[in-house]
Amino acid sequence: MARILILGGHGKVALLLEPLLVEQGHTVTAVIRNPDHEADVAATGAQPVIADIEALDLDQLRNLVSGNDVVVWSAGAGGGDPRRTYAIDRDTAIRSMDAATAAGVERYVMVSWIGSKEDHGVTPDSSFFAYADAKWAADAHLADSSLDWTILGPGTLTMDPPAGRIEIDPDGDGAVSRADVAAVIAASIADDSTIGRTIRFGGGEEHIGHAIAG
Repeated sequence: MARILILGGHGKVALLLEPLLVEQGHTVTAVIRNPDHEADVAATGAQPVIADIEALDLDQLRNLVSGNDVVVWSAGAGGGDPRRTYAIDRDTAIRSMDAATAAGVERYVMVSWIGSKEDHGVTPDSSFFAYADAKWAADAHLADSSLDWTILGPGTLTMDPPAGRIEIDPDGDGAVSRADVAAVIAASIADDSTIGRTIRFGGGEEHIGHAIAG
């Protein structure tokens, strides 16, 4: 069993992921910024840790991730302010990868989005551009790192109940439930064939374990 650190531990996907990992016997630590969210995280069986990761430098982030086997990036600025989007989705994400490398944490799983690629097609005049640009920069940095990385690119997120089935590289927006995204993260951590791969997916008909197998 692994020691798993989740950055962005109070996000909707993270709160669904945490109990899955705990049930599998992992030791799960969830990093959150707001102390008011401690009880929500603790209820999943994960250990909440209060830290504003945006404010932490490389050494502080290295101390935060040190001692874990896996880092999961599930944090984000949530759109809106482009400055904050770049600060969190690009700069802090990249700093966390460098911190994991410095701390000797080999496994890193990035929760990205289905359109994260160099030719993402989002124009600079779009309100979505900062997010698309920031996520691609972070993903590219991770892919160039020495970490055992996996980049997960779900489509449009829904609050539908879990289906346990997905489609790789779907057409359209790839709508998929947050619960199934959580299950894909957990399955990717357990399956070393996902290392070094970008997996774009949406809702579908193939069992998650089969779909992500390399």
